[in-house]
Amino acid sequence: MSVNTLRLRRLRRSAQTVMGRNRGAQPKVVALGGGRGLSASLAALRRITGDLTAVVTVADDGGSSGRLREELGVLPPGDLRKALAALCGDDDWGQTWSRVIQHRFQSHGDLHEHAVGNLLIVALWEQLGDHVQALDLVGKLLGAHGRVLPMSAVALELQALVRGHDPARPHEVDTVRGQATVALTPGEVQSVHLVPRDPPAVPEAVAAVLDADWVVLGPGSWFSSVIPHLLVPELLDALVETKARRVLSLNLAPQPGETEGFSPQRHLEVLGRHAPKLALDVVLADEAAVPDRALLAEAAERLGAAVELAPVASPDKVPRHDPELLAAAYDRIFRMHGRIGPWR
Repeated sequence: MSVNTLRLRRLRRSAQTVMGRNRGAQPKVVALGGGRGLSASLAALRRITGDLTAVVTVADDGGSSGRLREELGVLPPGDLRKALAALCGDDDWGQTWSRVIQHRFQSHGDLHEHAVGNLLIVALWEQLGDHVQALDLVGKLLGAHGRVLPMSAVALELQALVRGHDPARPHEVDTVRGQATVALTPGEVQSVHLVPRDPPAVPEAVAAVLDADWVVLGPGSWFSSVIPHLLVPELLDALVETKARRVLSLNLAPQPGETEGFSPQRHLEVLGRHAPKLALDVVLADEAAVPDRALLAEAAERLGAAVELAPVASPDKVPRHDPELLAAAYDRIFRMHGRIGPWR
């Protein structure tokens, strides 16, 4: 057994002990993001609080979500489905339903690569005519440990200004359209915006942010899953005005395409450029993913935040967060930087 494996086991046992002692604590937490990054955060947060709301991007235009969006004119359901799956419990019921809604059909017909959960969510939207009510009902069916909300009830298009998108014109800036394209774009993303430019936020999402004890932004695809929340005016206003403390969870590694070559501090710089009025309280990063702690601390300080470094990565070669280690890091941050003792 390797030294790294033994160390991970000790860290996990320590994390489980801490979380076991703190089961009575119930901070109100809102997590914002999309895709695998938000799923990682939710899988950790549901271990330390029973009052959890996910606010999810709705700009996806690829795969099953993109096909349903184009054919039926609905919100893309894929990231919403992933968030619901991440909130499923570890018991047989939760894990069975998590696998079911994530299941993708394999065929030679129209159902090929459609996810069961996507079809279920869209069917309930059509039946009920209410995005929030339908997602609440799916969550109830799954026994989800939290609530999932779209950030807007309008299907959005993500557009990016990218320098060097065409390798033959490395100094020119082009507009790249679509979340799936932006996520993998060659060149350097300068900025992103949404179409329509000022989409309305879902009122329940705004209310959740204003009523939270903690708001967690990230990890996830920086330009296509994290920053879009800051481009919805009502949601950004809520993030600025809320009395909740705000923690930004950094990725374990740059993403090929949209953030290739980015340092941890550069992630903070581009976020600050898109939302200059937004202050943060804590920036969480994996201790092994920060080559220069002083530079990260300087960038965080410009946003009003302290840096917390913790071992949160899984030991395998694919950069992903370990849910128990990430949960322990969040729990420690909530207690060190928030109130101590029972939550409201």
